[in-house]
Amino acid sequence: MATIRDVAKLAGVSISTVSLALNETGKVNEDTYQRIWQAARDVGYVANPVAQSLKSGRSRLIGMIVGDISNPFFGKILQEVERYAIEKNHLVIVSESRADPERDLAILEQLSGQRVAGVILSPHGRGREYVERISSYRMPIVMLDHKVEGIDADFIGSDNVLASAMLTEHLIRWGHTRIAHIAGITGLWTAEQRMKGFYDTMAASGLPVDDSLVVRGEYDGDLSYTQAMRLLTRPDRPTAILAANNITALGVLQAINDLGLKCPADISLTCIDDVPWSNVISPRLTMAVQSIDEIARVASKWLLERISSRTPEAIAAREHIVDPRLLIGQSCAAPAQFSTKV
Repeated sequence: MATIRDVAKLAGVSISTVSLALNETGKVNEDTYQRIWQAARDVGYVANPVAQSLKSGRSRLIGMIVGDISNPFFGKILQEVERYAIEKNHLVIVSESRADPERDLAILEQLSGQRVAGVILSPHGRGREYVERISSYRMPIVMLDHKVEGIDADFIGSDNVLASAMLTEHLIRWGHTRIAHIAGITGLWTAEQRMKGFYDTMAASGLPVDDSLVVRGEYDGDLSYTQAMRLLTRPDRPTAILAANNITALGVLQAINDLGLKCPADISLTCIDDVPWSNVISPRLTMAVQSIDEIARVASKWLLERISSRTPEAIAAREHIVDPRLLIGQSCAAPAQFSTKV
């Protein structure tokens, strides 16, 4: 079995330099670091993670907590985070909180007990107790997607106001004035920001909002299906729907199909986030898409910086907001009384 001495000999450096590189202390220059890790791979050296954990007081594990692991958005985030982590010799373990703040805290407690190096968290709570509990952990925590006021931690997310504003403006340009919004989880930062973008854009265009057309789908496919059924069977049904996320949009599409309606001839539909197999869904949806690569890259970079720092608390909390992109599909058309196209 290869030893640290074998790595040092092949790399042409001292054993102590190899130790510094393998333990990610940040005191080895990049060229030497890469040469040591290449030598470790060449001789087949595998570090003992248990021994490293006991020596350093932390493991090579990175925790990631998301609300809904079945949501393709988080699946893609995980893929990117894992890729960056593996490059730095870390392993990602993912847990699902089911959008339950208490599960957020319970999972964090378990990860802390396992001495994880750090955590990427998509939080779902708010309020003083939630903030105090998360702030009490000494391990580095980077938050993404949902922002929680009062937590002094790095945050990476999208401009959710802009995302829904772009979609609302797109529908207005088609001539829609009676637009429904199936919103996300009550009180959650992303959901409230997306609702704000909808209301602000309607107001800026001088259009009133029928509040009975703004309903909660809670980012849940089944509930969104039920809400869409209620909206679409009204005698004064909306001419367009803005879905708060991809899971919501899939529920709406199912309701449209089950009612025998056509999109966009009978009802226009837009949503935030890409949907699974969007390239084969007919019609292709008009979407505001978040930059998953950038969100994952920044979250991973910031967490690994804190993990490798001897004084992570000295790094001031950072925030990075990413602009979404508007992808125009074929799911929008003018209402029946209009014939002007965008």
